[in-house]
Amino acid sequence: MRKIFLFMNVSLDGYFEGPDHDISWTHRGFEAYSSEQSQEVDTVLFGHRTYEMMKSFWPTADAQEFAPEIARFMNEKRKVVASHTPFEPGWSNVTVFNVDVPREVRRLKEGPGKTIAIFGSNNLCVNLMEDGLIDEFQIIINPVAIGEGTSLFKGLSKKVELKLIETHPFKSGTVLLTYARV
Repeated sequence: MRKIFLFMNVSLDGYFEGPDHDISWTHRGFEAYSSEQSQEVDTVLFGHRTYEMMKSFWPTADAQEFAPEIARFMNEKRKVVASHTPFEPGWSNVTVFNVDVPREVRRLKEGPGKTIAIFGSNNLCVNLMEDGLIDEFQIIINPVAIGEGTSLFKGLSKKVELKLIETHPFKSGTVLLTYARV
């Protein structure tokens, strides 16, 4: 069975986004990108809103200049988008799940392939957490307090027990905390 992990940036005060979906404060999280780990990933899973944000940046020349290795990863990997409604993806290598997303993700997880990564997409993450489909949580703590926004795992309706398996501080002041399900 394939592993699914979440990679999410949060502020020191626990928000994954500020007001109006602002994530401009997360720029330090790129230090945690690992080309070694990216080779284990063959599928990236997004919620629709996060997908649209990623699609608006990673295929651009600015992305190629800013972070060429990450841009190559984002453009080459298979992308799966969970959406309430069908839509035309407008980016290469994309599949849209819009009916019974947990069932489709379970089917994806049970199928052939390498690791599946979820970047951002808090609503999707919460739904998949509650169905026991996420194996690992890689949370980047950014050394910034933003005061308000949307808290990590907002909407979670039941407790999910996690176990810390690794910590990794970076020069920028970010800290990667990796948790597994208990």
